[in-house]
Order: sequence, then structure tokens, then C-alpha cells
Amino acid sequence: MQRFAAPCAFAIAVLSAAGSFGQNIATGSASIPAAAGRPDAAARPAAPARPAAVINYETIHLEKRLTAVRATSAIVLDGALDEPAWSEAPIANGFIQNDPREGTPATYDTDVRVIYTDDALYFGVFAHDEEPAKIVVTDLKKDYARDGSDGFRIVLDTFHDGRNGYEFMINPAGAKWDSQIAGEGRDNNANWDGIWDVKTKITETGWVAEIWIPFRTLKFASDDPQVWGVNFQRKLRRLNEDSYWAPLPRIYDIERVSMAGNLEGLRGVHAGKNIRIKPYALTSGSRVTTSPTAGDVQGGVDVKYGVTSGLVWDFTVNTDFSQVEADEQQVNLTRFSLFFPEKRDFFLENQGLFAFGNDNGAGGGNAFNGRGNQPQDMRLFFTRRIGLSDSGRSLPILGGTRLSGRQGAYSIGVLNIQQREDDGVPATNFSAFRLRRDVLANSDVGAILLDKEVSGPQFNRFAGVDANFRFGSNVQLTGFAARSFSPAQAAARDNSVTARGNFQYTSRTWRTTLRYTTIGEAFNDELGFVPRVGVNDTYTQVWRSLRPKWLPKAVRELGPHWIVQQSNRIDGNALDQRQQDFHLSISLSDGAGMEPGINSNVEVIRTPFVLNSARGARILPGRYEYNEYFFYYRTNGASRLASNFRYSIGPFYGGYRRSYAFGPEFRPNEKVNATLTMQLNDISLPTISYLSTLTTARVNYNFNTKMFLNALLQYTTDTHQLSSNIRFNIIHRPLSDIFFVYNEHRDELTGLLQDRSLIAKMTYMVAF
Repeated sequence: MQRFAAPCAFAIAVLSAAGSFGQNIATGSASIPAAAGRPDAAARPAAPARPAAVINYETIHLEKRLTAVRATSAIVLDGALDEPAWSEAPIANGFIQNDPREGTPATYDTDVRVIYTDDALYFGVFAHDEEPAKIVVTDLKKDYARDGSDGFRIVLDTFHDGRNGYEFMINPAGAKWDSQIAGEGRDNNANWDGIWDVKTKITETGWVAEIWIPFRTLKFASDDPQVWGVNFQRKLRRLNEDSYWAPLPRIYDIERVSMAGNLEGLRGVHAGKNIRIKPYALTSGSRVTTSPTAGDVQGGVDVKYGVTSGLVWDFTVNTDFSQVEADEQQVNLTRFSLFFPEKRDFFLENQGLFAFGNDNGAGGGNAFNGRGNQPQDMRLFFTRRIGLSDSGRSLPILGGTRLSGRQGAYSIGVLNIQQREDDGVPATNFSAFRLRRDVLANSDVGAILLDKEVSGPQFNRFAGVDANFRFGSNVQLTGFAARSFSPAQAAARDNSVTARGNFQYTSRTWRTTLRYTTIGEAFNDELGFVPRVGVNDTYTQVWRSLRPKWLPKAVRELGPHWIVQQSNRIDGNALDQRQQDFHLSISLSDGAGMEPGINSNVEVIRTPFVLNSARGARILPGRYEYNEYFFYYRTNGASRLASNFRYSIGPFYGGYRRSYAFGPEFRPNEKVNATLTMQLNDISLPTISYLSTLTTARVNYNFNTKMFLNALLQYTTDTHQLSSNIRFNIIHRPLSDIFFVYNEHRDELTGLLQDRSLIAKMTYMVAF
């Protein structure tokens, strides 16, 4: 690491001199109409600078109590907070920072009130700010990028179990983001969509938000009165400051619901009948190079029924996902399969409940990781195996059903999907059963069963048990054991078992992970994502967080860390792969950062593999030892013009590689967002040399918070293929959309069109 000391010192000195450059540029207030706030919503002076208070984080949340007041008249959602009920409701304020100055009062305080009617919960928020012209808003789209804007976030632990909940976040322009969390954020389903709305206004003394959340959007017990866990977060982006109503240590965020306060006073409330019917109608036209233009008209329906206050039963008929955004192409410089995330709505809801066997989400084809293109951790239940071929082609789904939610101390998930026969792929039925039982203060044990039945005598099954134990605030132990079953395995005696034990310790200054995984050579999980089998894998991570007083003002934290992952073959315990990372993460006060490091690699290749099929690049058997030297830098992501940059050099499979990744981002205002990512790999191998380039461009235009135009363009020099995915989306009522989607693939080398499609789709949600 000494070779990086001089460059890091120079970079820190330069950034200290220019630390404020790019701050407070991206403000959306110019295009947001200002309005007068409530008469009593006067500006408060900035909190006085004083030393951090001594906070007992284990007990302070017990003192944080907020009473919701029943409104006796109708509430108009207009962001004015002028109904009489608002003045009668108690105020939650006194927000405390957890970053950057943990334990000190927020620079500007936030007032929160809660009222409710028979049907809905309302939050009234006044975020004090003496300089509203400097409020940062960079996006309007649904599920916007939260780190780039000022914002306010709510977490609701409706079962008051200190484990699970719902998150709702807004920015001052009224953009919305929501999610479901399980296991205090261990599983976070940011693709969950609930029925709710918000109106906001920027005033001369801050900004106001009025948030409406119908009770039918939430699941909760039948108790009367209700007591829920609740916490609030305020993000002041120009200072890169996070503050909370129920204070949290810097190492946690709002998903730590066991440390939330209490929301009390909810009486006579019910989740309603909770019946949602969502039909769709679709028309499309497509053309393939070798086929004439073809058209299609079809329809289907999704139904959601609340069996109990905590369990939901879903039905889907003739399921369609044509409006889903195309996958981003990735560069694969390993011998393992690439991982692409799930994006389809039906499979995203309650995704965390079905999660099994994934402790580390790192890996994949991200161009801007400290270690690019590392193998993705396995996922033992991966819903992209349903309704998609191995190449990503959509397969028709006849229908399916899912029962999911909570009942007392149990989390329950049951799924069954019937996939139709299509173009040589036989009809297939997929089933999953997941059960988790809460134990101790904040732990759980569970089991999972998976079944894939193909027409004929073919099947693949999987059964496993897992446990997650938390001891105090810092220590977590997790593990699982599972086995796969299939006709081929029945005749073999090879090992078809996988198991894992994982230890994690987290504090303000240390993050440590120790993990051991074994995957049998005959393990075959056809409903999961398992990059390799027949190995014993160990993983160790040690991360030190440093905030010494001698750091320049522009630097917030140093994070030297070491990671080593080693895989040995089960047959003979011979080395398969060893990776070591020696990195120094440097976080800057404005949200920018940099990371120099060395990635050490040892690989034993026993069978040749294709590194790049388009170029004919193959890696021959042998033992390869090589180091990658890299530097990564990202600018302040809230600036109008931001960028990511990564450069690496070093030996590579007996040759040499130079890699460049550059990602400028342009946000002139909250309506326009454009990003361009270029990845270049200049590779020289003993048998071939080539330059591979992947270019990805995104352009988003947000007309308002209900209408969006998104374009994704991708081009790779390996295949000379240009792909386009353009989507126009109108949210004409809550969870009801109109989509126009255009897809095209073109061979730029010959200029020939490979395929083209245009899709128009409308959904209409009816909720009871």
C-alpha cells in the first residue's frame, strides 16, 4: 500500500482546496412553485454548534413517542397543512445527526405531525431551511435516486416486531420512493409499489410535504389501539447530512427498526377489504429480419386479496412483463455466468420474504466497483429462472398464484407459476414454499422448498433450512444448509449439498465478515443462481473506518480494507481461485470519493474457457497469478455535471490488460437526467490482442411526477450490435399506467435491422 501513499496525499490536498466545487448547483427550486407555508411554520435558526450529546442508543427509542390524532373533517392533499386537525396534532422534532456529526442536533430541524381518518394515515412535514434557494432536487421520476436530492423518509414497523416494515421517501419536488424491508434491511425490496401520494411546496423558510398513505396499502395486526414502530429521516444534501427523530449510530440507517420510536393513538383502523383488481390490455407489432411484420392483441389480469390483516393472496392470469426495462449489457472477464437482477413487478413484491442463501450482494458486471467483474454470490432462489430462458428471452406464463405475508411470529410465502410451452421449451411448473419463525429478541429460523416440474418425468427440487441470529448491536450469525434432488442425482452418489456459516461484526470503527461455504459437485439448483459447484469457499473482510481530526475539511472518512476470498476444489482440496483486495476508500464531505487499490489474483484453470466469443479469445488450462492496480474516483453526485472514472492496469491470464471506465452524468434540472458509461478493455493475450468497448447511454425526461420518457441505448464493438429501449410512461391513477415501449436491435457493421417491436399497454387498478 505504500506505493499509493503519495498519490493519495496529493489527491487529498487538491480536493481540500476545491472541496466546495460542484456543491449547491443542482437545485430544483427554480421550477417548483413557491407557496406560503402555515402561519406557525416560521423558520428556526440553525442548531447551535455544540459537542455531541452522550446518547444511550439502546434505550432512547423507548422515549420517542408520537400520538396520531383522528381528523374530524376531510383532509385535502395540497401541501398546505391548513386543516384544523394539523394544529391539534403533537409535533415530533429535535432531529439528531448520525452523519457527519453523530449525536449533534440537525443543522435545520424538522417538524412532523401525524393525523388519520377511517381510511388513511397522513403525515405533515415542515423541513426548516434558511436557504431554500439552495435546496437540491435532481429527479422527479418514480423511485428516484435518493442520494442526489434533499429528502424526507418514513419507516413504519406496522407489526411492531422490530424486524420488518415499509419505507416511504420523498424529495421537495414531490418525487416518491418506497420499499418493503425484512430482517431490519437484510432484505430490502425497493421495487415494491404501494398506493400513496404526496404534495409538496417550497416556501421562504423551508419546504412542506403532506403525505397520504391509505391503510389498505399496509399490513398490520387487528389490535385496537394500534402501536407501530416509526422513525423519520431528513437528508440535507448540500451538507451531505442525515438526521433522525429517533437517533441512530452512524453505522445504521432508518431500516434499523428495532431502534425506532413509537406511533400511538391509532384506534378503530382496519386494512380494509384489501381487494385489488388490475386488468391490462396490450397491442403490439414486431418485425424480425427473416420474418414479416407480426401483430398481437392480448389481455390479462392480476388480483390481490387480503386473506388476513397480514397475509395477501395474489393471482395472475396471462401474465405480461413487456413494459419492463431491458437488461443492461455487462462485460464478463471471468469464467463464471453473469448475474442480471429481477425487474418484473409480480416477482419483486415480497421478494425479501422468499430470499434464501445470499449474504453478500457484491459482484457482477459493475464497471465502477473496487474489483470489477468479480463473481456474484449465489442466490438459491432466483425468480428469473421463471418465465425467462437462459438467454433472457421472455417465455409465456399462463398464470400463477402467491400467498405471502405475516401471521403472528411467522413469515409465510407460497408461490406456484405455470409456464407455457414455447419454441422448444416444454411447459413447466414452478413452486416455492418459504417459512420463517421469529425467535429471541431479533432473530429467526426458517425453511424453504423449491420444485420445478417439466412435462414428462423431469423434475428438480431443493430443500433447505436457515437461521439468522443477532446478538446485541454488533454481532450477527447466519447460516443455511440445503440439498438438491433430481432424477440424475438419484442414481449418483456425488455430493449434492450446500451449506454456509457467516459471522459479521459491525461497529463505528470496524466491519468484519468471516464466511465459509461448501457447494457439492453434484449440487444442481435449477431455480437458483449458482456460478460454480464442487468448491469450499472462505471469505474474510476487515474494514477500518477512520475519522481523525487531522483530516482536511474536504475529507470525511478513510476506509482502508482487506478482503480475501479463496476457493478450493472439494475433490482433493486443490486451489481453484484466490482473490485478495488491498484498498483505501476515501469519502469526501460533499459525497464524492476515491479508492486506489491492488487486486491480487491466483487462478487454476483446469479446462479451457471462452473469454470473448466474438473475438475468439480463449483461456487455456494453467495456473495464473497476476495483480490489478486501479484507481477509482467519483464526483459529487448531486452536481449538475458529475462523473465516475476507473482506470486499471496489470497482467491478465498470461498477457496484459488496460481498462478504462468513464461515466459522465448531466442533470441540468430535475426534469432531465442523462448518463453515458463507456467501458474499454485493451487486452493482450498470448494468442490474441483486441480492444473491447461497451457504451451505455441513458436519457430520462420527467415531465412531472406522473409522466416520464426513458431511453436506454447500448452498443458493443464485440458484436457491433446497437440496441434501443425507449419507454413512455403515464401514471394515470395510483398503480395504473399507460406504456408505449419501442425496442430495436441493429447490426451496425452491416447496417441490417435484426428485430424491432412497438408495444402499447394500459393497466387499471381498482382497489376496495
